Amino acid sequence: MNKKLFKKILPDFIYNFFKRIFLMCIFVCQFLKTKNFFRKNARFSFLWKDHYPQLYDKTAETNFDRHYIYHPAWAARIVKKINPEKHIDISSTLSFCSIISAFIPVEFYDYRPADLSLTNFTAKRGDLLHLPFKDESVKSLSCMHTVEHVGLGRYGDPIDSDGDLKAIYELKRVIAKNGSLLFVVPLGKPKIMFNAHRIYSYKQILSYFSDFKLEEFSLIPEFSGDMIFNASEEDVQKEVYGCGCFWFKK
Repeated sequence: MNKKLFKKILPDFIYNFFKRIFLMCIFVCQFLKTKNFFRKNARFSFLWKDHYPQLYDKTAETNFDRHYIYHPAWAARIVKKINPEKHIDISSTLSFCSIISAFIPVEFYDYRPADLSLTNFTAKRGDLLHLPFKDESVKSLSCMHTVEHVGLGRYGDPIDSDGDLKAIYELKRVIAKNGSLLFVVPLGKPKIMFNAHRIYSYKQILSYFSDFKLEEFSLIPEFSGDMIFNASEEDVQKEVYGCGCFWFKK
């Protein structure tokens, strides 16, 4: 039977169940076929009890999370361009903060602090609704793929329908004059995917930062295509769950 037709007939969970069974059968056959070959090589033990099947990696291309590969790469390039004495990050992906600490001092703040020790890197507890900084004191700040979660309770924070707006107010409060804010959120048709995240429209974000200058806006399409630099509102309207990357200046 044609694979696409088979998938169309069956509900996703049944299709995925049978797909896993099929791939597991292939794995077992592969194990039995190769066990003598590997056992002849005495460098490693090769026992069934140690099996660790990886069933979905045999792909034509390397798969990756488009949001979480593109947006840190985008942000790192801007931080390099800004070249601040120190960069402060609020709850963005830890891989971004740890990597850029190789060339610039980074302070990382999260509601759930990270137990990570690196040179040029410090991790502290921080509440995005009550940032531990004076007004207009931070010259280089990032908060990426974070604000959309605030107030939904996903990370143990209190339920607050305006939690994201309060978080944005705090970010705006602490940014120094002429300072830079790298801000990333999902874009598409505005809605709440409880309790995972919110999705915003392009106009919403611009209205929340109407008193800031938009230095750059880039868009990561959800499914395919390169990152769109200097993207337009029309580009965003094609998306259900795109990733909007905003570089604002105060």
